[in-house]
Amino acid sequence: MHSLRSRLIFSHLFIILLGIPILGLTLIVVLENNVVLVNLSTQLARQAALLAEFSADTPEIWQDQAAAAQFVDRFRGRMTAQLMLVGADGRLLASSDPADQPLIGQVLSGSGLDILRQGEMAILTTYSQDLQADISDIWMPVTDSDGRVVGGVRITHQRATVRERFERLRTLIIQVMGVGLVVGVVTALVLARRLEQPIAALTGAVHSLASGEELRSVPEEGPNELRLLAEAYNTLIDRLRILRVGRRQLMANLIHEMGRPLGAMVSANQALLDGADEEPELREILHKGIGAELSALSRLLDDLRRFYQRDVGPLDLHPQPVALSGWLAAILSYWGEAARQKGVDWQVSIPPDLPTVVIDADRLAQALGNLVSNAIKFTPAGERVRVSAGKEGDAVCIAVQDSGRGISDAEKGSVFEPFFRSSSQRLPEGMGLGLTIARDLILAHGGRLTVESELHVGSTFTIWLPL
Repeated sequence: MHSLRSRLIFSHLFIILLGIPILGLTLIVVLENNVVLVNLSTQLARQAALLAEFSADTPEIWQDQAAAAQFVDRFRGRMTAQLMLVGADGRLLASSDPADQPLIGQVLSGSGLDILRQGEMAILTTYSQDLQADISDIWMPVTDSDGRVVGGVRITHQRATVRERFERLRTLIIQVMGVGLVVGVVTALVLARRLEQPIAALTGAVHSLASGEELRSVPEEGPNELRLLAEAYNTLIDRLRILRVGRRQLMANLIHEMGRPLGAMVSANQALLDGADEEPELREILHKGIGAELSALSRLLDDLRRFYQRDVGPLDLHPQPVALSGWLAAILSYWGEAARQKGVDWQVSIPPDLPTVVIDADRLAQALGNLVSNAIKFTPAGERVRVSAGKEGDAVCIAVQDSGRGISDAEKGSVFEPFFRSSSQRLPEGMGLGLTIARDLILAHGGRLTVESELHVGSTFTIWLPL
């Protein structure tokens, strides 16, 4: 009884084995004692009253035994009960039972006869030693026009025939119970199996997950509760798969992003060791190159550090009132120089009357820098990058628009996911963390970051900050 299947089977059989017999036996007892037997006595009493009326119309039967016998013969084939005619003095005049012929003319006895002589009907239930059964005995008096008792009609019915019917009914109930038992067992087995299979599949999948085996989904079948559980488990498996893919992608990106600057620095260092430091101009170029690669590594480590902080807890902001127009002009001056060095058409539209906002200037500068850096990086020389700002309702917006390669509709929903890089990129540049970090920083300020893009046309990333 430790398995779910055995408990389900037992629960079905327990109801069948306990409920059906109790209900059936109770129904039989109630029908037998309170309905059928009572109705039997009532029916016999009505027959006796009807026969008493018929006999009152033929008074000669109480004086002539032959007439009494003819009267009884008229109803012999129409009744299942035994019919007797009894005189006022208690003598048996006629009977529908041939076995009573020796008793014709003899005086009967019993409490029913005493009640009959008093002019009242008697309904008795007695046990017959001869028949070895209970009988219903009805004594109905017959009176003349003066109200004197001239005789009586006696009807007796052996209850054993009724009980035989109930015995057959009990047998039928037992047979029905047996069929119900078989149906219950089959139903319980089917239901238990249908319930056990998804649970067993889910349990096996959880064990596989715990033991570090291959991640596998489970079929979403069974009752609604199990379907929801299987759906939640499959969602968990999908996310674990994404994490595994992200982990592998992170390692691949780290190897690429760290290998390139390290290789460049190793080459520059080897050149210096080989005598390149003796030429001042070459030495300066190599030192600047090493410095640039160290700056790239520093930015890479900053991205990883901030991404780690994103997962371990909320971002720690230090908001202060900042005049947005002057702050944007100072931040964008550096990126304007970078854009001009690449040959990108750099445009800035910053109104001088932008409101003062409460922000963490350094953190928001990092978010804006990531957006502008991406715009410059993915915009070819000769194309345009435009940064604009304005006030709309109860928010200020900062838009970074480029005419670069753009993002497809299929990838637009994934641009803020960690380690995501568009398939339109020809070279695997960056860790794919810039937009993720930018979005998290903007969300920490209570704002939001939206994107509009069309492939081969360009993209527009907009920062919305509440006033």
